[in-house]
Amino acid sequence: GEALSVNPVKKALAALPSTQIINGYGPTENTTFTCCYSLPKQLPGTELSISIGRPISNTQVYLLDAYWQPVPIGVIGELYIGGDGLARGYLNRPELTGEKFIANPFSNQPNARLYKTGDLARYRADGTIEFVGRVDNQIKLRGFRIELGEIEAVLSQYPQVKDTVVIVTEDQPGNKRLVAYCVSNSEQSITAELRSFLKTKLPDYMVPSAFVQLDAFPLTPNGKVDRRALPKPEIEETLSTNFIPPRTATEEQLTRIWTSVLRIKPIGIHDNFFELGGHSLLATQVISRIRQNWEIELPLRCLFESPTIAELSKHLETKVWSQASQVIQPVTRDKEIPLSFAQQRLWFIDQFEKESAVYNIPYALHLTGQLNRNALEQSVQQIIQRHETLRTRFQLVNEAPMQIIEPHIHFSLSIIDVEDQQINPESTQVQQLIQQEAQTPFDLIKAPLFRVKLLCLNPQSHILILTLHHIISDGWSMGILIRELSSLYQAFCTGKSNPLTPLPIQYADFAIWQRQWLSGEVLDNQLSYWQKQLQGSPALLELPTNYPRPSQQTFRGHRQRFQLNPELTQQLKSLSQKTEATLFMTLLAAFATLLYRYSSQSDIVIGSPIAN
Repeated sequence: GEALSVNPVKKALAALPSTQIINGYGPTENTTFTCCYSLPKQLPGTELSISIGRPISNTQVYLLDAYWQPVPIGVIGELYIGGDGLARGYLNRPELTGEKFIANPFSNQPNARLYKTGDLARYRADGTIEFVGRVDNQIKLRGFRIELGEIEAVLSQYPQVKDTVVIVTEDQPGNKRLVAYCVSNSEQSITAELRSFLKTKLPDYMVPSAFVQLDAFPLTPNGKVDRRALPKPEIEETLSTNFIPPRTATEEQLTRIWTSVLRIKPIGIHDNFFELGGHSLLATQVISRIRQNWEIELPLRCLFESPTIAELSKHLETKVWSQASQVIQPVTRDKEIPLSFAQQRLWFIDQFEKESAVYNIPYALHLTGQLNRNALEQSVQQIIQRHETLRTRFQLVNEAPMQIIEPHIHFSLSIIDVEDQQINPESTQVQQLIQQEAQTPFDLIKAPLFRVKLLCLNPQSHILILTLHHIISDGWSMGILIRELSSLYQAFCTGKSNPLTPLPIQYADFAIWQRQWLSGEVLDNQLSYWQKQLQGSPALLELPTNYPRPSQQTFRGHRQRFQLNPELTQQLKSLSQKTEATLFMTLLAAFATLLYRYSSQSDIVIGSPIAN
């Protein structure tokens, strides 16, 4: 289960120049030997590990992915063995035998089997096989699938490293990190040298955050490294030599934000946010917390352009958008309230597409256990009273659409009882009821612009169906609504009062603030930018469809789901990091390339939903 290290082999080749050294691989389940590799008299300087060669006679080896499909050259797969040397199974252990000895899908012989070794390997360009490690040593860290054996193989190349082991630890829940243990020839610490060496050989996400030097590794009774007995690294060992703590109040606040979002510490002011495991969703959280702390608005690209605390701190202090630094203040409701720009767009579309449910937001919750209907109804009523947007309708006033906020809306929970039909939550009938509700349009002039219905399957199973028009809510807000509904329901079930603190501002306050801010020169600059960007853009994407395009858009489409294999996913993530892009950016570029391939249009406009 362990790869043959390069350094001991080099010493053996130097000490035994006239001896032919052969690296043999094979589990006991295949009568010990499966592959052999005759080592050359001199190893290439770039050799990271010793090949296990090719299968011996009457033996077949397959490197397969999770779906039992052969992997291409260079891609890691699990090693399966077939052939004459295969054992019958494990004595008196039929379950383990059935798990490890499986039917051979590549053989025409009815009783042919394969042994599932649990070893990971890949084909080299010359057709020989390189042992990588065990499936047990394959981990997923911050979205990346990592073979610990690969890191160990590169570390073993460093001249002063005699032996090495890399593990993943989780000091705090959700805070995983790589730790490298080394037995070194040097009495001095070589942590800085090792980190620099690895950064030239491996992507940043594979460089351990801590290095521990030991005189010798703890061993199990059978002579293998006892990974469980390895000592925990001290905090000092996790710090890089260029670690610099925050120097200013701004850097200190940014460090606290990064530590909270990334759930790792310590973080130096020159550490790269994305190398620490950050991605676009976490970047959005950082920008949101910056907005809360400093009451300023920064575009998301600022974090991509300034991915360290030191750089971002300078950006905060020197390039703050003064026009966005105003705090949103609550305003009186005794004057007309305009629509936000997003609401005006949806209102405008609604005027042309009456009786349309395209902008309905459906949401269904499966509730299990005894349900307190009165508490649920009371919770929804409280939510309605708490959020003005749920009491808002839209009406023309002096030929301009305005928000009309109703002071109170009485809510009564609508119940659909299908207990006598004995249907389950996943049934077609339930899906049809949810779909029917989602496809029922709203009239924007009439409040409320949401519906709540309870589908009663049996006393212990209910479906709560929520439908809101996009003009009063969005996907981000749905999460808030569900959390608040849950808190209120739990409180009312136990006879407690409303646990939610009053809201300092409402959406109407934001709409007025947005209209005041995004006006004059600021609005002109924004419009000018987008008019320039979209100038000359094609009105249609000329895809070679099998049916003619209808004169009016129908939205009768279909959703196609598929899953990328883990190897391709890791390659895409690596490419994204190398190009300083998010995975979304990379996939969007691939999608645009696909559209170009089918349309032959080089100018393509793609719409993408955003949050906040």
